[in-house]
Amino acid sequence: MKHNLLKGTFLLIMISAILSNAVHGEELYYDGIVEPSELVKVSSQVEGILAQAFFDRGDKVSSDDVIASLNSDIEKASADLALARVEFMRRKCQRNEDLYKKQLISIHDKDEMETELTIAELQYKEALEKLKIKNIKSPVNGVVVERFISRGEYVSDKPIMSIARIDPLYVEVVMPAGEYGRIKKGSTARIRIENPVSRELKATVSVVDTVIDAASGTFGVRLVLANPGHSLPAGIKCRVFFPALN
Repeated sequence: MKHNLLKGTFLLIMISAILSNAVHGEELYYDGIVEPSELVKVSSQVEGILAQAFFDRGDKVSSDDVIASLNSDIEKASADLALARVEFMRRKCQRNEDLYKKQLISIHDKDEMETELTIAELQYKEALEKLKIKNIKSPVNGVVVERFISRGEYVSDKPIMSIARIDPLYVEVVMPAGEYGRIKKGSTARIRIENPVSRELKATVSVVDTVIDAASGTFGVRLVLANPGHSLPAGIKCRVFFPALN
């Protein structure tokens, strides 16, 4: 909801700002806003009680980091039981291998024990998978924006955390229909940021909308801005300078 509200507010600001675009030297600039390239609400595959959350708002996370875990006492016990069955069947098969060589048991008995071992191994694998999904992992490298659930709370289909990927960042610009066709995918532009850090960077156009909004007479452009080390925050305004046509 907050992300959609930010999108709507940004669109209104950008449309009103179009009228104030200016030529700077030989470059045309428009106001833009820097946003996360992804905003992921991470949920659990299964229901349960949250045992621990390992990250909180503002923490950096890497892809595949375990960000939270559900209570898994029953799953651990099931996995231990399945492993005990596997180890027992392996010993049983090993003992009876010598008996088979001495023709003291039939091929049918040998096949039956080997099949039981295979089933036990599959059951153990299934138990490990059920235990594994009790750990919730981050799907992206990013920063925790919000944590929705605390330890001891019941986890169902609601998200546990919201994670923003801020490397790379996206720069969103709304442009007048008269500029359509001038900006090409793959072209570069200068991004000037003044607050909270004064910086000028280069970004690459990744998306040029092919549908013009009839009501406002505008279309959207997205640029990709590298952000190694997460030195730039998302949610800040900027100016985007596009090279002038020859």
